[in-house]
Amino acid sequence: MADKGKKESKGKKTSKKWKIYEVSADAVKKGRKSCPKCGDGVFLAKHTDRISCGKCGYTETTDKKE
Repeated sequence: MADKGKKESKGKKTSKKWKIYEVSADAVKKGRKSCPKCGDGVFLAKHTDRISCGKCGYTETTDKKE
């Protein structure tokens, strides 16, 4: 029979918020738009036809001009 021991925990995924910010010589800029309902610190996700908030569900559609 196989050993029945403790299973290894996979761990939690870390936040990738540090990738959103752009650092220049003297200033820090946000790369994405913040959610108007949730406030600063909650960013809108970019999709092909919209941007949306994962926390409250706020959505803005973007018009693609071809």
